[in-house]
Amino acid sequence: MTIRPCWVEICTSTLENNFRFLKTLAAPYAELMAVLKADAYGHSMALCAPAVVRAGARWLGAAYVEDGVAAREMCPEARVLVFCGAFPGQGAAFVRHGLTAVVWQQWQLDELETAARAAGLGAGSVPVHLEIDTGMSRLGVSPEELGPECAGTLLARFTSESPLRLEGVMTHLFAADEADGRVTEAQLGLMDEAVGRVKAAGLDPEWLNVGNSAALLAGEAERIAALGARYEMKTLMRPGLALHGVIPDFDPRFEPQEPLSMTAARSQLHPVMQWKALVAGVRSVPTGAVVGYNGTFVATEPMRLALVAAGYADGLDRRLGNRFSLLVHGVRAPLVGRINMDMAAVDVTEIEGVEPGDEVVILGTQGEETITAFDHAEATGTIPWEVFTRIGARVPRVAV
Repeated sequence: MTIRPCWVEICTSTLENNFRFLKTLAAPYAELMAVLKADAYGHSMALCAPAVVRAGARWLGAAYVEDGVAAREMCPEARVLVFCGAFPGQGAAFVRHGLTAVVWQQWQLDELETAARAAGLGAGSVPVHLEIDTGMSRLGVSPEELGPECAGTLLARFTSESPLRLEGVMTHLFAADEADGRVTEAQLGLMDEAVGRVKAAGLDPEWLNVGNSAALLAGEAERIAALGARYEMKTLMRPGLALHGVIPDFDPRFEPQEPLSMTAARSQLHPVMQWKALVAGVRSVPTGAVVGYNGTFVATEPMRLALVAAGYADGLDRRLGNRFSLLVHGVRAPLVGRINMDMAAVDVTEIEGVEPGDEVVILGTQGEETITAFDHAEATGTIPWEVFTRIGARVPRVAV
């Protein structure tokens, strides 16, 4: 092996198949943007961006300009939308690399317009998407701020002389995983109001940019597209985690049964990532042996322990010690003692023939057993998104 004995395998063909399946859920109502923020949710932008483009993606989503530049270099023909917009001094990078910014503040428009004029670009040559805050209180302008009664409204900036062009209007459906759909319905109502004000201002955006993985899997494409059609706009939806084969759980507080479309998707979408490491050594310890820092585990009988070449610097959460298992020879091997920066120990007393160099699965399938991102998340009180993105940069991502 020429890489570290702790690595991530990315099945790009599975990613392509996932995207194609999600396209069938969106059709004929919406086009899909493949959201690849945070280095493709920790899966590697370099591996995932070309894969989704091969599968038919024409739009890629990134969080910050550096991710957008990376996506552009790998996929020169794709449209690249940067969700967090242009920060001061970044306008030139947006213009130079043909990136599309999300905007919601006057100074962002100043930044982009100045860069566009400096580059000698003509009227309407720099597309932007306007973010509407429909209740999340995060990014975006409220619908009320777009009304004619608001002096200095953002909409007034899109003149026939400006190099900026309002190409899309977007929002984030922050509770699309709540099965009763009431929050989403309220958000779409606010979006209806906002788009109405945009159109009343004489602007004609092409795209209604609404809907994440949960919204798409819950069958919201038709409803969102109907809103867009009312204003003669095309619909763009933005799956992210679902691309990688992880399906959001619906919150049981709101309805015990998830939508049928979500249940069906569970048989069609498959995880793209497996996280593996090698056994670095095997040793026997007697009854009473202390294992790891601060003696949080003491052997109650003679045991065989395997040292695994993965630690919290690789993203193996320190809280998993003494409460989680990894897969060795297709069997769950409990983690014992504290997880170190670079190593962890598992109990292989009941697993025959474990030797240095054997493969250990941290996340994924081995034999008949599977460890999921949800398993990791439940054990550490977090969400699958964080499990993926905290896998360290020193862990190589390898296409398989």
